[in-house]
Amino acid sequence: MSSILCCFGQQDRDNKNNNSNPNKVMSRNPKSYKKTIKILLLGSGESGKSTFIKQMVLIHGAGEFTNDEINQYQSQIYQNIIMAMRILVSAKEKLNIEWEDKSNERYTEEIIKLASSENNKTISIQKFIEIYPKIEKLWNDNGIKLTFSKRNRYQITDNCEYFFDNINRIGSKDYIPTNQDILYCRKASRGITEHYFEIKKIPFMFIDVGGQRSQRQKWFQCFQDITAMLFMVASSEYDQVIYEDRRTNRLVESRSIFETIVNNKCLENAGIILFLNKTDILREKLPQSDIRKYFADFDGDHLKLSDVQCFIVDKFEKTRRNRYRPFFYHFTTAIDTENIRRVFRDCRETILEINLKMLNMQ
Repeated sequence: MSSILCCFGQQDRDNKNNNSNPNKVMSRNPKSYKKTIKILLLGSGESGKSTFIKQMVLIHGAGEFTNDEINQYQSQIYQNIIMAMRILVSAKEKLNIEWEDKSNERYTEEIIKLASSENNKTISIQKFIEIYPKIEKLWNDNGIKLTFSKRNRYQITDNCEYFFDNINRIGSKDYIPTNQDILYCRKASRGITEHYFEIKKIPFMFIDVGGQRSQRQKWFQCFQDITAMLFMVASSEYDQVIYEDRRTNRLVESRSIFETIVNNKCLENAGIILFLNKTDILREKLPQSDIRKYFADFDGDHLKLSDVQCFIVDKFEKTRRNRYRPFFYHFTTAIDTENIRRVFRDCRETILEINLKMLNMQ
């Protein structure tokens, strides 16, 4: 197996409105659409696809987010924080974990009420300023910290620790989300979204499809004229279960999805690129959660990052029925801009070579 990286770019900001309406672009210039290199971006929920697209904007696109986008992300960050604390409070009760300071319990009712009533609404800056000191007190309680340490036993997003650790800055009345805040911000992808990028005058289109089970029936609509499939895997989730049934191991689920997609005849000529994402979280997790407990066939050093990564790659590589078909993979940390920059710098030529071979076959 070889480790190959890939690279793309985004159109300038003048085309941003057109990017939000891909059908309009296609109908206006079908020849340009035919020349576009099309990348199908797939992966299960919370694998990092949306973060990956945000990095494209920063690295190969406008280099920044618009004011409207920043405002939307600010509200979403508030929601991420409030929902995460509600989950922690609920999980603490279910795990029968005691408060370090019982007086902190008085803050939980307001958090739960706010999360329930405004989950899908805009949370105002003033409201968050009022409630964030209470969230900070809860986060600093060792009962909540112990609950957080057992997070593989319930569903909570990876970004919450980052936001809780930055709660004072985020709770400021002058707060404006940084690029890093936006990269950490979590919002589930829904439906099919097409993102246009351009680098060295070569147009690329990423087709991003929601990763939740309810969204996957839409994947097969996107298989036509695909140059390459970029499949993202959250490599750190070997000890977690999926949200939908609370039973299926997330890594097993991701492998099963990959097996179905990689062997689909509609993609038999497309390049296959696997991104083993969330390397940073995987590295931190290994000393705390023994992979052998979840995968009995693991026979390497369970504390050695490279052994675990090779084991995961092998799990996915073995799903391919066509052993002669090129298979490329890379270990990534989607929130690390420099990591993604290097990946794309090294990978662009590989994608172009795949595209050239496909054109020669026509």
